[in-house]
Amino acid sequence: MEIGLYGLGRMGGNMVTRLARGGHTVVAANRSPGPVDEAKTHGARGAYSIPEMIAALKAPRVLWSMVPSGAVTDETLEELATHATRGDIFVDGGNSNFRDSMRRAEKYGRLGFPYLDIGVSGGIWGLTVGYCMMVGGPKEAVERVRPLLDTLAPPNGWAHFGKSGAGHFVKMVHNGIEYGMMQAYGEGFELLHASEFELDLRTVSRVWNQGSVVRSWLLELAERAFKDEGTDLAHIKGYVADSGEGRWTIHEAIDLGVPMTALAHSLFARFSSRQDDSYAMKVAAALRNQFGGHAVQKE
Repeated sequence: MEIGLYGLGRMGGNMVTRLARGGHTVVAANRSPGPVDEAKTHGARGAYSIPEMIAALKAPRVLWSMVPSGAVTDETLEELATHATRGDIFVDGGNSNFRDSMRRAEKYGRLGFPYLDIGVSGGIWGLTVGYCMMVGGPKEAVERVRPLLDTLAPPNGWAHFGKSGAGHFVKMVHNGIEYGMMQAYGEGFELLHASEFELDLRTVSRVWNQGSVVRSWLLELAERAFKDEGTDLAHIKGYVADSGEGRWTIHEAIDLGVPMTALAHSLFARFSSRQDDSYAMKVAAALRNQFGGHAVQKE
């Protein structure tokens, strides 16, 4: 099957390789030329602009975007629509807000471009083990791209969840849960590390992954991290970014009145990780000094 894929970052580039290895004809395009040249070495045909990518494919096309959410996605879709032919399927495989996906599906559907929002999970490991994919949009378009999804995903690794926006909504909640899981592991390992026992946290990770109720792929990655970086993780700064999905999940929980205490805590903990010297903690220290005479440390 033919596909044009635009956006060859860590995810997009590996997806192109997996599709090409699966026997599909892939035209790979990117804003900068380096990733296009790399994709060509893995069996893709290269294109150095969106018009060139579209011209290299026969209509009706599948045009898949793997770019950052927000304005970049909007700009990419606008350029696709300028050069595409009615009946071409647009796929947004980035981490877009599901409400943006609903808006875009309405807009491009009216223009004759069936629109799919596909949440993709798998990171840098997806090339070898496959990508988990959560699909929203019209069923007819899903059936047209089914061969691509079957190649990208492991067995039973993708599903169509319904109308436009559903794919990115499921992916949003998936990433919110991921925040909570990572925070729980982080806090647990911090307590182990702080204890009086000289614990090998790599061994703890390995043992917990053998039949334990907390076993997971994240725990496998923890074992790998402790092996690579050592138990103290001395070369890693405790700064954790967030890409938006955690915030969107909490916003939806507030709107729908759904309690999400663990996920909310994990999001705010990430904010705390970016403060070298928290002003809130300065205030707390000053108050303890005022009411109880507790010592404060001066900079």
